[in-house]
Amino acid sequence: QEYYGKELQKLEDLKTNACVTSAGPLPKVVRDALERVHEEVVARYYGCGLVIPQCLASCRILDLGSGSGRDCYLLSQLVGERGHVTGIDMTEGQVEVAKKHIAYHMDKFGYQKPNVEFLQGYMERLGDAGLADESYDIVISNCVINLAPDKRAVLREAYRVLKPGGEMYFSDIYASQRLSEAVRKHRVLWGECLAGALYWKDLYSIAEEVGFSPPRLVTASPVTIGNKELEGVIGDCRFVSATFRLFKVLGSNQARPGQVIYNGGIVGHERELVFDASFTFKEGEVVDVDAEMAAILQSSRFAEEFLIRTGEANAAALQSCC
Repeated sequence: QEYYGKELQKLEDLKTNACVTSAGPLPKVVRDALERVHEEVVARYYGCGLVIPQCLASCRILDLGSGSGRDCYLLSQLVGERGHVTGIDMTEGQVEVAKKHIAYHMDKFGYQKPNVEFLQGYMERLGDAGLADESYDIVISNCVINLAPDKRAVLREAYRVLKPGGEMYFSDIYASQRLSEAVRKHRVLWGECLAGALYWKDLYSIAEEVGFSPPRLVTASPVTIGNKELEGVIGDCRFVSATFRLFKVLGSNQARPGQVIYNGGIVGHERELVFDASFTFKEGEVVDVDAEMAAILQSSRFAEEFLIRTGEANAAALQSCC
């Protein structure tokens, strides 16, 4: 709270490169939406990726660690007036910045009433903020789960508030090994998203324990520290900024491999849908999928965007690996 509410006033105040978003091509609809977000909201944004999943019309979305509200206001435009976005953050100063600009954005978007709300609270205890079971289609998070001491509680709460078939789509920092006590207690490294980074293999075990489908890697890029003093504290550990997607798939153990055809109906992704590092779906093209992917597509909001036939794929050829 001290670091993000007082010490950091703008992106340039960060002391490492951990939270600098890597440049990449964005769909025009996302670029246009980003340009409509208030400049103060953008200036107080410290995320490490752009967490904008596809197929968002009319969805209810929860942003864990929403900060100044940049991603919420962006998503507000993509879900439309019939959708809703909730942002929750523990830092009072950040929540105040986000709330201050609600009227500005609703007027800018041409909405009759707000489709966003901002709450002060903790992502490990969403119930304390009044968030009910199975109340959201999507949970997003942008480089903040590393700031939570109890990652298991965060994923457990996200799973609880997601509807069946719902998705957790999140960007975060991961470590190549479990971190030493000296690193984990370093104040600046904690604020810079490094000291709380999860060993990447632990994400897989925690996700399975909570009930999610296995994590699906979307993108990953190495993190450079750019600070000699802090590099000395860290030692030989390496970090990556990665985006994963987890799905709340019920009864996935009964799923079978199959074939799918994308219908090209998702705005901004009409010709092809880059789902993750293993699967890209081109409009009208038949794609063999493994049982896990078939279950995800069948049970999630993507079901209406695909023609899905299970039990017809070559299962032996479908063992994908990120």
